[in-house]
Amino acid sequence: MNPITSYTNNLAIGLSALCVIHCLATPLLLVLLPSLAALQLDNEAFHSWLLAGVIPTSLFSFFVGCKQHQFYRVIIIGICGLLFLISALLVEGFENGEMLEKILTVAGASIVALGHYLNFRLCRQSEQ
Repeated sequence: MNPITSYTNNLAIGLSALCVIHCLATPLLLVLLPSLAALQLDNEAFHSWLLAGVIPTSLFSFFVGCKQHQFYRVIIIGICGLLFLISALLVEGFENGEMLEKILTVAGASIVALGHYLNFRLCRQSEQ
């Protein structure tokens, strides 16, 4: 397997997991440890910065991997997950937007991680 593809798949999965952890754990941590409120972890800019890292890393990894294994449905899975993550940023002002944002973030990050897992497995299989 191309080491760059393996690295970018793992990096994108890690960033997706970090996004989910941030989304689910930040409210709990802010309640339990009020001094963390000064860090502004609940700031929407955090999601934007994570997404700025996830999108190019994921797209690069998906396209390079699909070029190797020729199973282009992986790109569709990945783009669907990325669209969920982008949608999570856009629902901020809606009624019940915070809950919808969490649902979209968890779903999108899970779909992106699934796409990278499939990409990784297909790359390994194509080498054999």
